[in-house]
Amino acid sequence: MSRVRTPVVTRWFDGEGEDFRLLGTRCARCAAVFFPREDGFCRNPGCAGGELVETALSRRGQVWSYTDGRYRPPAPYLSDPELPWEPYTLIAVELAAERMVVLGQAAPGVTVADLEVGMEMEVVPGVLGTDPESPSTTWTTWNWRPVGVTA
Repeated sequence: MSRVRTPVVTRWFDGEGEDFRLLGTRCARCAAVFFPREDGFCRNPGCAGGELVETALSRRGQVWSYTDGRYRPPAPYLSDPELPWEPYTLIAVELAAERMVVLGQAAPGVTVADLEVGMEMEVVPGVLGTDPESPSTTWTTWNWRPVGVTA
C-alpha cells in the first residue's frame, strides 16, 4: 500500500532534503516576517500594509530554549491511550534574519541531553504520525535537528 504524505498544516512548509523550508509571509510595506504565515493583513501595529508575500524562512538558527514532554496531555489532546506514552523534546529556535523564535519538535533521537542554548539547529522534514481513519495517510511536519547530525 502506497502512503500519501500530507502536511499537517498546508502552506507552512515545503520541499525535501536540503530544499525543505518553513514558509512564512513578509509584509511588502514594512518587511515584517510572520510565522505562522499571515495572509490577511500585516500584524505589525505600526503598519497599514496589506500585501503579504510568501517567503521561505532561514533553514538554520540557534537554540533559544528547550524542554521535554514527559506526560500525556489531557483532552482535547488526541492520543491512543492503549499505546505507551513516548516523551518528546520541544525546541524554540531563534531565526536571526527574521528576528523571530519558532517552536518545533526535535528530530527523532534528539533529547534535551543533546541540546544547549545557543547551539546551531536546522529545520528538517518530520512525521507527525499516520491517520487512524486513513492508514495510508502520513501526516508530515517539521523538526529541529542539531547541525551536523544526520540521524
